[in-house]
Amino acid sequence: MSIVAPDRERSATSHAITVYHPLRVHPVPFSEGITAYAVDGTPADCVRLALEVLLTDEDPCDIVISGINDGVNLGTDVIYSGTVSAAMEAVVMGVPALAVSLAEGCPPRPWQTAAEIAARCALQALSKGLADGTLLNVNIPSTPSSIQGVKITRLSSRRYMNGIHRRVDPRGRVYYWRAGTPVDNEGQAGTDAQALASGYVSVTPVHYDMTHYASLERLQDWRLDLL
Repeated sequence: MSIVAPDRERSATSHAITVYHPLRVHPVPFSEGITAYAVDGTPADCVRLALEVLLTDEDPCDIVISGINDGVNLGTDVIYSGTVSAAMEAVVMGVPALAVSLAEGCPPRPWQTAAEIAARCALQALSKGLADGTLLNVNIPSTPSSIQGVKITRLSSRRYMNGIHRRVDPRGRVYYWRAGTPVDNEGQAGTDAQALASGYVSVTPVHYDMTHYASLERLQDWRLDLL
């Protein structure tokens, strides 16, 4: 097994890649039999470096597991998530992938339980196969003793209230801090948010093709020609 991870916090970097400065890779001492690298780039950079450069033909990659992220990646937050985007980068390169996130909660956090769930999902993905261009977005409740089971879900609609905070620094200059409280439609049946709120592990298949196919025919009637 190999680990290739950012060398610092990279939350909300989405699918950004580094193109304006060189990437630095540093080997990191880890457990016996595991090769680990720290990269001063984004999560997507890490996956690209791993698959194209760092992993050898003698140690090919069977599956990419991105995470375990500290905090959930539900609903439309997958658009901003570096964790999900790292898994998506693997899928774009033709490698099956999972994005795994653990809900916030009181310590001690059940990281071992989350790892076991991630491993089980990975084994099933390798055994059963995933559809082309599809990753699994896995969100795990923070209390293992109350987990009710696993649900296959769709993405919910997640928005934030009071997302931009206006503040003034000691020199009187205005600045803005982005935060906010997430608002999940937990009552919407079949969604990842509802499953997690009910104590279930949520497993959502996510595809990178963002085309809205139902609109293709409708747009044919629009007058868009320049002549």
